[in-house]
Amino acid sequence: MSDFSAEETDLMDKHEHILSRRAELLERMEAGRQPPTSHRKQQEKEAEAARHRNESLLQDLQKIEERLKGRRLPAPSLLAMETRYWASLEESIPAWEHFLLGKGPHPADSRGRSPPQRAERRASTAQDRGLPPLPKHRPAR
Repeated sequence: MSDFSAEETDLMDKHEHILSRRAELLERMEAGRQPPTSHRKQQEKEAEAARHRNESLLQDLQKIEERLKGRRLPAPSLLAMETRYWASLEESIPAWEHFLLGKGPHPADSRGRSPPQRAERRASTAQDRGLPPLPKHRPAR
């Protein structure tokens, strides 16, 4: 009979341990369901600050839109020149694209000008301006 009572006490101890763990878990679940009021207050403050920031950004955007509406458009000749500029850039994109990807020659070289001619022309223009000649390379002694 003593064996039976020892088993009973072990089972009672295990049962008490299980009940205490269950109570702890239930407390944790209740605490997780209801956030603390300080956390809720902090969230409300952050939401109010974000709302205020958004309102000020909207007001700034409206002011900028009003200023832009009041501006005069550029002169028609300037707009035409800008349009031609962008059109010429779009036409030259394929040539530059091949050069920058390493698939073709420099776009200026394909127009009939070679690099040595450009270098000679630069040298002659430097002399025309009255600049002194470049120093000659002297070997070290």
